[in-house]
Amino acid sequence: MSVSSGRKFSLLPMLGHTKGKRSAVTCALKCDNACSGEVCNTSSNSYFRDIASATMSRRAALGFGAAGALAVAFGGALASPESAVADGGPGLSAAAKNGYGTSKLKFTAIAPVDSAVDALTVPAGFTWQPVIRWGDPIFNDAPEFSLGNQTAAAQARQFGYNNDYSDILEVPGSKGRRALLFANHEYTNESIMFPATMAAADVRAIGAAAHGLTVVELERKNKNKPWSYVKGAKLNRRYLNNTAYQLTGPVAGSPLVRTTADPAGRTILGTLGNCSGGTTPWGTILSGEENFNGYFVAPGTSAADKRYGLTSKPTARQWELDDPRFDARNPGYENETNRFGWIVEVDPFDPTSTPKKHSALGRFKHEGANLIVAESGHVVAYMGDDERFDYLYKFVSAAKYVEGDRKHNMTLLTEGDLYVARFAGNSPAAEITGTGAVPSDGGFDGTGEWLPLVVGGKSLVPGMSVEEVLVYTRLAADKVGPTKMDRCEDVQPSLLTGKVYVACTNNSDRGKIGKEGATEVNPRNENRDGHIVEITETGDQTSTAFSWNLLMVCGDPSTGDVTYFSGFPAEKVSPISCPDNLAFDSVGNLWISTDGAPSGIGKADGLFKVTLDGAERGRVEQFLAVPREAETCGPIVHDEERTVFVSVQHPGEEGSFADQHSFFPDYVPAGSTPARGKVRAPRPAVVQVFRADD
Repeated sequence: MSVSSGRKFSLLPMLGHTKGKRSAVTCALKCDNACSGEVCNTSSNSYFRDIASATMSRRAALGFGAAGALAVAFGGALASPESAVADGGPGLSAAAKNGYGTSKLKFTAIAPVDSAVDALTVPAGFTWQPVIRWGDPIFNDAPEFSLGNQTAAAQARQFGYNNDYSDILEVPGSKGRRALLFANHEYTNESIMFPATMAAADVRAIGAAAHGLTVVELERKNKNKPWSYVKGAKLNRRYLNNTAYQLTGPVAGSPLVRTTADPAGRTILGTLGNCSGGTTPWGTILSGEENFNGYFVAPGTSAADKRYGLTSKPTARQWELDDPRFDARNPGYENETNRFGWIVEVDPFDPTSTPKKHSALGRFKHEGANLIVAESGHVVAYMGDDERFDYLYKFVSAAKYVEGDRKHNMTLLTEGDLYVARFAGNSPAAEITGTGAVPSDGGFDGTGEWLPLVVGGKSLVPGMSVEEVLVYTRLAADKVGPTKMDRCEDVQPSLLTGKVYVACTNNSDRGKIGKEGATEVNPRNENRDGHIVEITETGDQTSTAFSWNLLMVCGDPSTGDVTYFSGFPAEKVSPISCPDNLAFDSVGNLWISTDGAPSGIGKADGLFKVTLDGAERGRVEQFLAVPREAETCGPIVHDEERTVFVSVQHPGEEGSFADQHSFFPDYVPAGSTPARGKVRAPRPAVVQVFRADD
């Protein structure tokens, strides 16, 4: 099935392809030392331990809503309502009934890899190669990458740094031989990118050009062969700090976003801190602006500044020396910080289109946004705010999805209702000890509600206008009493069951003096390893009530960590720590990429497959491990082609230009002359893992 307006756009990526922070270097460069500073959320919101209402059975809670959503999103081609029930019974998914179901991606889980190993480790029978690396030229006039001869002009025509979210969409009519790759570029690590002798102004300019987004065409001989990127292809493009983005929704034109350079408050230059994302049913890409605060100097004194982590200290990259808008103390630029922290939408198939920032989805540290079409036809987006003790959000579009009307569907994120989540557990408070020990009822579960922030174009937050709620969403949410979470990262709805999965990566502060302690939905104090929440909406995805349970409480059982894997024997799982990005394969298995395992369980970060129902629910199998000091991002699982893609971010992050800690992916031997386009230094890259015998 396709969504089209003049062209056909395959939705295969939405079905089988989709889709923290550990060292001091990552903390400084990616999130401005968020976890070592003061907690931004100092509100008095607490967890509601007492059950709000009788816990509904999971089967009744799911009902037929999810199956109806699938009928809308995929033309009724998938499971019937009777096969879309949860947790046992005759309606088990193909993944549960048949193990791998119809998936061709069979593998033997790899053993955990020590965090000091500088290699990409894949299962027996598989091999890997890069699709594209930092510095690879994507235009015909771009030079080959040269580590010692970098310029801002060259970097603007080359693939950017630290790719995070990625997706691959097949070009219609190409018979699987051509596709588009989207990747965003979250942040830079100048200390390993440039020699210490490089002029500071050049470092700033090249680093800035390495941010943003990239779209690049791919080609291959047939579906059994690996992809290569096409230099100079007509759809290739970079989105840079001077790229214009259209602000949509209720905040467009508001005095809260007007600046001297943009008195209309509708055109924003650039996008910053892009982390995870999502692919829409109409074939566009969403990207979340996460740690934007670290790029700005601000007064740092207002409640809003403090709530968003804005300070008056010089930034790590010091772009404020070159562009006045990065110092919000400058007259006329007081609102520049309000122009970041949004969900961005890009049309990869139209190089003439203007990318958008959607204010209706709220402003916070967006990890990303992932969509599902509800039974009612409304589009629902799930979003996490990646900060200690911050919240989980949901957006419901005002208008409905129209099959085949791409122009209309591209307006669906401009107007709608915004909610924030509150969870209640069903176990006695005394049994939530902070150790992660399972309560006496055998699991962590309960009910929840979506608290309204904006509904029907009206603010439901006392004392705040719609524009204020959407610009200062964190402050608005504080007022209505949602649940403080352990850093919600990716939030992914399953298109096979309608259930929603929330990666809570970790929270080193939970339970410390003056900080909120363990709760049933966040059951460990000083949560080192994170957990996964599974949500089942009551009715369809537009509901304001849900039930929930924890799919897993992560860690390494072999070292004595208290863990939980939905009852699956802990000794039979691959150890896993700090879940970050999520994806599904074509038969409904969940795939988890991690970020932070080296400082947690002492192992390399990796990609893991998890069975979600049946006798093996909770079984975790490690598929790959990334090189030294890297994290795993942007998983794309094309299991029907026995291929998996990941973005390998910040390999060798703790080294220096003179003392590199990783040589991924070129692995040029010491003392040898690198081949054209290769370097003896770490390069973030999108890689593909595929069967070696194909």
